[in-house]
Amino acid sequence: MPTSSHVGGDGLPPGSASSIISRVVSGYHLLKIVGYSGTKEVPNGKWIDSCPFQVGGRTWHVEYYPNGQGSEYIDYIGLFLAWDDTVDKAETLNAKFKFSLLDQHGKPVPSYTKTSKTIDFSVDKCVGCPRFMKRVELEESEHLKDDSFTIKLDVTIMSECHTQQTPSVLVPPSDMHLHFGDLLSSKAGVDVEFVVGGETFSAHRLVLAARSPVFRAELFGLMKEGATTGAIRIHDIKAEVFNALLTFIYTDALPAMDQQEESAMAQHLLVAADRYALERLKLICEDKLCNCIDTSSVATILALAEQHHCHELKVACLVFLSSPNNLDAAIESEGFEFLTKSCPGVIKDLLKSKVAPSLLGKRKSRA
Repeated sequence: MPTSSHVGGDGLPPGSASSIISRVVSGYHLLKIVGYSGTKEVPNGKWIDSCPFQVGGRTWHVEYYPNGQGSEYIDYIGLFLAWDDTVDKAETLNAKFKFSLLDQHGKPVPSYTKTSKTIDFSVDKCVGCPRFMKRVELEESEHLKDDSFTIKLDVTIMSECHTQQTPSVLVPPSDMHLHFGDLLSSKAGVDVEFVVGGETFSAHRLVLAARSPVFRAELFGLMKEGATTGAIRIHDIKAEVFNALLTFIYTDALPAMDQQEESAMAQHLLVAADRYALERLKLICEDKLCNCIDTSSVATILALAEQHHCHELKVACLVFLSSPNNLDAAIESEGFEFLTKSCPGVIKDLLKSKVAPSLLGKRKSRA
């Protein structure tokens, strides 16, 4: 006797799905040692704590041993990961970590990358690498620049496997930015033109107004640009910077750029972002510049931070200058004279910080 079964509209029987999931949470923390030579004064067996940070909803910190964790490690720099949260008796926390020395391009140095096995931090709350690297190897390497170096810590937290029903409809991630990017590159429906640095850029008034309150006021307010039908001329911005600005407005991301260009572009974009009230872009530039500070650029970056009210960037510059060696080199740079003339308030901040006492002590020792 023949049998039958119900089928859907596409001719296939109804189905279902489930997944076995092993949830893994990962995150990282960058620890920059500024004024390395000063940290060498910390005695053997003593450490300096990093600021607390969170990965997977857990609070952690790094312990940095400049002169070794104990007498047997006195020639080594030690790095340890510590879990700060209160431990519940029934709780386990299985995680593994990786410490990496970063080169001047922000890439991990393979020979100075240490990975742990999976560790139950509810049993051992502080685990690390007592022999991360020899001090002499760091001091003779190119990775110690301006008396500073950076460590990246990757943390991966594992949890128990569990099963859950999988929805039959899989929703892809948003691709709105791709559509808006295509709209900009195709120039379909453009209704406003800008002349910047001798180049012409086409755009859409509504998109610009939706993203920037300054463009909204210029294009739909009482300002003259709102009534004009000709090209709008913009001064004091380079063409490549305005192109990056438009890319961000349409896609919420920056165009790909060379590592060597990144610092200069971030400086120019920070000014443009402040001009057009693009707060997220301004913060992105501020974050990039925090990782580009060196003795040749710190004065220029500090002036930008002061002029455009970038508090965290200003603090990062002042921390960098807290090293007398860095301050001496920065004073000799071309940008420092501009800093003293354009931002006298910053010099007062330097004098109020710990920089001045350190510098005075150094000058006296030379006398």
